[in-house]
Amino acid sequence: MDQIHERLTEIVGAAYVSDAAEEKFIYSRDQGVQEPHAPDYVVLPGSAEEVSAVVGLANREKIPVVPMGGGLVLSGLTIPQKGGIVLDMKRMNRIIEVNEKSHYAVVEAGTSQGMLDAYLKKHHSALKHSLPDAPPVATIAGNIAIHGSGHLSQSEGGFHSEMVTGLEVVLPTGELVRLGSCSTVPGWFSRAPLPDLVGLFLGWNGTTGVITKVGIKLYPRPPYHDVLVFMTEDIDAAPDILCRIINTGMAEDINYALAPKPDYLNGFQMTVINITAHSEEELGMKKKIIRESLRHYFETKEAGFMPVPPNLKANFLEVPQKALSKFADVRKGGGFEYVGAIMPLEKIPQACRAGMEITGRIGITYSLGARIIGRGHSAMFFFAYPFNRADASEVGKVARALEETNETALKLGGIPWKTEISGQQLILRQMDPQTRELMEKIRGVLDPNRIMNPGNWEVA
Repeated sequence: MDQIHERLTEIVGAAYVSDAAEEKFIYSRDQGVQEPHAPDYVVLPGSAEEVSAVVGLANREKIPVVPMGGGLVLSGLTIPQKGGIVLDMKRMNRIIEVNEKSHYAVVEAGTSQGMLDAYLKKHHSALKHSLPDAPPVATIAGNIAIHGSGHLSQSEGGFHSEMVTGLEVVLPTGELVRLGSCSTVPGWFSRAPLPDLVGLFLGWNGTTGVITKVGIKLYPRPPYHDVLVFMTEDIDAAPDILCRIINTGMAEDINYALAPKPDYLNGFQMTVINITAHSEEELGMKKKIIRESLRHYFETKEAGFMPVPPNLKANFLEVPQKALSKFADVRKGGGFEYVGAIMPLEKIPQACRAGMEITGRIGITYSLGARIIGRGHSAMFFFAYPFNRADASEVGKVARALEETNETALKLGGIPWKTEISGQQLILRQMDPQTRELMEKIRGVLDPNRIMNPGNWEVA
């Protein structure tokens, strides 16, 4: 162990390697209910070459490696199940390029969402990227690696993994490779028309390599922004209402939500429709078209638009939305589980009822809702469960809710998102056997010594 520590120190420097008990404690857990497991070392590399050297050493010595971005994944994907090295990428946070004409940025893997957003606002104010509803310290690479979504997922690029224009990756054997146009020419503008190898590193929970650089699409930042809030009581009306809004093509972002708190919202569903425009006239036109699409509902008094006072409107206009982050600590115990499920729009009513039934029976609070993805091609449905970490009974209840919610999502025809290991096993058991075998073959080729985040996506 001393020899490994010395060799890691030679690669990244003494200040960026630790086996101290307090740091191993911090890196052994996340905000969710998964059991902690301590690493043997925490390493903070400063370059792709250092990542390559660390992973190469780990491969030769058969030491597990767990890549980590912002550490906000909640479902234990950065908990080192079998010890080894946690590779914290936060030092690698340089913004390498912003191409205003071809609308992309190239960033290192530790670059946070907040850093890129602030940089664009200061230096390239006409451009923006799609932001997830996560704290600003969430990393670009971590979010695309788990198929994250954000405030442009409805109107522009779908999942953030679909907005990737190229990757630089360290393979489990230590080789450094580039994927996309950057593999052949200097620009990071496209994955087409080359064989698309980027998908080998997206959705794999860090089991196929370590992302070191990302090319990500940028989009125009219109100067005008407004919001409409549509309130309904009938859960079964949600798919039709959402489709009417989507089909106008006027909304940048569409979010549907229900929660028992605050009291005045209990029993109602809220659809938040964000609109951007290049002029006040365009903004007014878009709002008018959306209102017209829902005329049937407010004329029959089945539903209606909620007046939004300025202080509340400011909250709805935030990007990213802070409401979910605030809700995460409503129990004042520092615990939060977020069960996402990618599913068809028509399954939203069943998902809402299932979430309320599970939480009511188990006895925990909830927030439920969905973000529309890719102009209605799917929805990112969320079941959000805050808990008091100091209350063992409450932790146990949320763990049961987590398991039941994953099972329910699959039964409804959805797929649980960024699942913990038990959820991964549920998916693998339902997966087509040939697909499961192909995944196993790919991992065997890329990671013959099985050092990369062992425990994840393992065929039992």
